[in-house]
Amino acid sequence: MNSRQACLACLEREPPALLEASLWIAAEHDRSVDPAACMAQLRDLQREISTRLPILPLSELAQPLLRQLNALGFQQDEYHPLRPQAALMDKVLQRRRGQPLLLAILALDQAQRLSIPLEGVNFPGHFLLRVPGADHLLDPCGGRRLYPADCRELLARQFGPDLPLTGEHMRSATSRQMLQRLSRNLRQLHSSNDNAMAALVDAERVMQLGPVQASDYLARATLYQLLDCPQAERFDLEHALLLTDDPVQRLKLSERLGQLPSGKRSIH
Repeated sequence: MNSRQACLACLEREPPALLEASLWIAAEHDRSVDPAACMAQLRDLQREISTRLPILPLSELAQPLLRQLNALGFQQDEYHPLRPQAALMDKVLQRRRGQPLLLAILALDQAQRLSIPLEGVNFPGHFLLRVPGADHLLDPCGGRRLYPADCRELLARQFGPDLPLTGEHMRSATSRQMLQRLSRNLRQLHSSNDNAMAALVDAERVMQLGPVQASDYLARATLYQLLDCPQAERFDLEHALLLTDDPVQRLKLSERLGQLPSGKRSIH
């Protein structure tokens, strides 16, 4: 079983082994990553956190858990420009710095080990957490409570004041959705750090993990363009054209398709 197969197999467990799956994603990019050793490290972390948590009902321990992780050094990676290590779980465990999604996956793993109810929320631009039934969300980067007004402010900071907060932004995220979001993050980070081959690995995983958007095909088409694979680029541009309803984007896609060579070449 290769790293991709091991990652997907983690999602078939009940409950899904989300953090282990994220380690197998890291192993796709670095063969020296040992998911089993990392999982042993997480058991040690669980024991350390459990001794520091206050004596409260389990339903009230999510925020203390996040605060303990923060106190132990697990914080948002503020380095600019952001590097792929901020979204590779093995590096996050080593450096104790990462994107909010990676910190959330770590918190969800620890919450599951400690029987603390907690779920992911696919908030755009900054992944969040929630105790089921609570009237607020939690920032995985330290545990700050976020009420609707805070969420509107966060959304405005990320996307400007014209994007309204909707129920769609507050939906719980499945394990597959979280890994697909992680794969999109890595695709972008590897692309912006001039590693098209690594980005292509992430782009292909995005396609395997769930429903895709026109932007996913466009992102992979651009990688194929960089790697001089025009037939693969054509395939993805044609699929993006089928998925988009934007007339301007449809025109640009048609023009780009027209510029591709018509002769077949091998995909490498």
